[in-house]
Amino acid sequence: MSMGSAIYVGEVVHQRHRPKRHRLRYRVFSMLIDLDELPALDRLKYFGWDRRALFAFMSKDHGHGQGLRDWATEQLHGAGLPAPAKIRLLCYPRILGYVFNPLSVWFCDDESGSPMATIYEVHNTFGERHTYVLPVGAEQAADKEFYVSPFIGFDCRYQFKIVPPEERVRIAINETEAGEPLLYAAFSGTRREFTDANLLKLFFSHPLMTLKVTAGIHWEALRLLLKGVRVHGHVSNDKINAIRSQRREADHVSEPVPAPRD
Repeated sequence: MSMGSAIYVGEVVHQRHRPKRHRLRYRVFSMLIDLDELPALDRLKYFGWDRRALFAFMSKDHGHGQGLRDWATEQLHGAGLPAPAKIRLLCYPRILGYVFNPLSVWFCDDESGSPMATIYEVHNTFGERHTYVLPVGAEQAADKEFYVSPFIGFDCRYQFKIVPPEERVRIAINETEAGEPLLYAAFSGTRREFTDANLLKLFFSHPLMTLKVTAGIHWEALRLLLKGVRVHGHVSNDKINAIRSQRREADHVSEPVPAPRD
């Protein structure tokens, strides 16, 4: 029986435009997990759901401790959207018990199988999480509301462009700062079947990948420091939202008052 769950093997690319140009590219793979198929996936030899295994998916790594479907439904309801019929989650697995997911993407479909919304779940190295819930069919864009990198300020906006997972998947983010292009980041991958044989091959072709993701983040941070890129201290979500509120109020006050009509 064909499964909706799959493995996508590809690469991550980051291109920083300013104030110093900086580029990185590295090989990774992600798992696309259909939540309804988790019991079947748990029967694999090298994959475990909420248990130790060579590759594992732990529910506690996502959804803030709630049931995964309940959490996703709550996120959509908060954005004024109905409950999804099908949910697939694109993320890194735990490998030998370790994982760090900078970005996990939830694909939410309606009863007809059509995409209805995307949840972008962002993690930072401070152990914090934040979500952006965006309907499908309109431009997927959002103001920055979460501290991610010490090398990026707060007056930023994200524009997301995705190719939903089929034979290939692509997640691309264009980030602007004060309206000017700042950073481009993307993951592109090609589908492989979710089997023990493929899992074992990936363990040897991408050894300790999830640990290397964290190591790579710190290595690139060192490179940016050496290039003299400005560092922004850690700021909580509440502080970022307060800054945005102050700016909106200031913009409102500075708007010219229309002259009264005769």
